[in-house]
This record gives sequence, structure tokens and C-alpha cells, in this order.
Amino acid sequence: MAERLLAAGHDVYGWNRTRAKAERLAPKGLRVLDSPRAVASASELVITMVTDNAALAAVCDGPDGILAGLGTGKIFAEMSTTAPALVRALAERVAATGGVLLDAPVSGSILTLREGKLLIMVGGDRAAFERAEPILLAIGPKVRLVGEVGQAKALKIGVNLSLAVQMLAFSEGVLLAERTGVDRRVAFETFLHSVIASPMLQYRAPFALDPPDYAWFPCAMMQKDMDLALELGRELRVPLPTTAATREVLTATRALGYGEEDFAALFHGLARMAGFERA
Repeated sequence: MAERLLAAGHDVYGWNRTRAKAERLAPKGLRVLDSPRAVASASELVITMVTDNAALAAVCDGPDGILAGLGTGKIFAEMSTTAPALVRALAERVAATGGVLLDAPVSGSILTLREGKLLIMVGGDRAAFERAEPILLAIGPKVRLVGEVGQAKALKIGVNLSLAVQMLAFSEGVLLAERTGVDRRVAFETFLHSVIASPMLQYRAPFALDPPDYAWFPCAMMQKDMDLALELGRELRVPLPTTAATREVLTATRALGYGEEDFAALFHGLARMAGFERA
């Protein structure tokens, strides 16, 4: 995302707790600073995308945190997948600094981003959205105001639970066919050319056969998002039976040693439980 902002001609300031990850973009124009506060002080629009609720608190709070560097008129676009209640509380704290928070998670992957197909869902003040929109469009071509702060996070959680549920259902179908003697790769190819082949399954299911060099979306991260979904479901009294079942298969998949692999490894977790050996 930072590369796309730089390529669009924006002045981009950056910080990462692993400084080398930020410094690799310095030759392309990224100005690497020493703290989240320094980035917030230097920027009109601050963007965060971090692992979880705890990581967001770590970059926002304290004397070197983002909140300490915000001020009147600044916009804070929070893109992580975190609890809606957390981002609503953060929005109040940002408002106390004179800034405004936009709840702005994304739907997509590294591939989606590289292909220019990333969707950014935004919740928050319309005037702030209209100011931020031209910058967000440099990251992804689809930027949509969906409602209030917290509602974009809820949408994102809904999207992510569907990713894992789809992957598990796909795995069930393939393994059922394989048990009758159908070759695994033949089953994959057939399913991925059938009516059930969503865009997500078309690019992610093959990872179960040929894993990428590094996990785009590790099982552990996906389980975090399933937990967020189940927590929200309890809060809103919305039953999520397939989410709950998929979450337990993720637990088993991680216990079998696939926790740091892409969540396409759900296939191998289920296969092992069914007595198959990993191909």
C-alpha cells in the first residue's frame, strides 16, 4: 500500500516496529521516522494496519503513540481487522485531539492489491471521507462509504468469516470425492471450474496443493478474525453456526502444525482428521 501511495506521488512517512521493513521502501521515497507519534505529527492522513486489538493499542497509546501526534484537522484511517467496539472507542479519543477517525478496513489480498482490485470499506464522517478518498483511491480503486464508525469493521469481519467457511466447505467436497478414488488434483480442477468457484477459491484453494513462499493470511490470523465474528455474533444475538464449526477446525489445523501456513491449510487439517496423509 505504501508503494502505491509513493507511486501516485504522495509524500509518505512511515514507521514499523521492525524498522528494516520500512527502510526497504526508503529508496522509493518513504521517509522513515522513529515513532508512530512522529508519523502522525508529520502527516495529514495517518493509516494503520496492524495484527489485532493489542497491536492497535500499542501503536496508538503512550508518549510515542499516534494519539500523541494527532491534532486539529488530521484524519486517522484505521484499516486493521479489529472489534467494532474498539474502533468506536478509539474514534472518541481521536476526536478529543481535534482529529477524526475513519474506520477503513480492506477486502482483498496481496494479489488483489497488485492487480489494482482492492476494496476499501469506510465508516465515519462523510466530510472526512471526501477529504481522504483521493488518497485512498491510490491504494485501491474501490473505496466505499458504508456507514458509521464500527460498521465497516463489522462488514470486514463478515467478509472474512465467509472466506474460511468457503474454504472448509470446498475441502469437505474435495475430500469426499477423493475418498471414492477421484485424484485430488482432478477434484480441485473440477471444483474450481464449477458454479461454486468464487473468486477467493479460484486463487486461494490452489495454495492447499502448492503453498506460496509465505502465508498471505495465516491460520492463526484467520482464527483471530473468526473469534471476532463469534464475539460480535453473541453481542448482536446473531447465530453463526458455520463460523463456530470452522473455528474449531482451525483449532485442530493449528494443533496439527499448520498454524503459520495460509488458511488454505484448512484442507490439510480436515484431511488429516479424515485419515488422509498430506500430499
